[in-house]
Amino acid sequence: MAVDITKSKCVYCGGCVAACPVLALTLFETRVVCDEAKCISCGTCVRACPMQAIKLKNKK
Repeated sequence: MAVDITKSKCVYCGGCVAACPVLALTLFETRVVCDEAKCISCGTCVRACPMQAIKLKNKK
């Protein structure tokens, strides 16, 4: 599993980045990026997102 971030919903608040226990998310000026190698699919970022812009997805 990994995270899927809906860019049209994301307001770049950084809540998901701060909540991630393994530091897999990084906030850039206009996007949030997930390092899938670090992501443990715990869902903490999904619960932390006030905009419901993050969902867990299967890795390809």
